[in-house]
Amino acid sequence: MANLLMFHGQECPHCKRMMPLVEKLEQETGVRFDKHEIWHDEKNQDLMRSYQPVIAPKCGGHLKVPAFLNPDSSDAVCGEMDYEKLKDWALKQS
Repeated sequence: MANLLMFHGQECPHCKRMMPLVEKLEQETGVRFDKHEIWHDEKNQDLMRSYQPVIAPKCGGHLKVPAFLNPDSSDAVCGEMDYEKLKDWALKQS
C-alpha cells in the first residue's frame, strides 16, 4: 500500500470539506493518508516545502491546500474534488 500524504490547513474551508471524504475513503478502501496540518505547524510546512518540485506543478505552480501526495511515485493532486476523483487517484497509487 502506498504511503500517501495529505497537507491541509486547520481553518481551510476546502480542507474541511475534503476531510470527511478522506475518512470515508480510508474506511472503504483501507487506503491511509498521513495528515499534516501546515498552517500552524512549522515542521509540516518544511515537509511540504521539501516536496515543492512535485506538488507545485500540480497546483498551478504554488503550494496550496488541500494537497495529496504520493512521495514514492512523485504524483500529487490539489484542491477540493469529488469523492470519485480522490478515490481514483488514491487507488491508482496503490
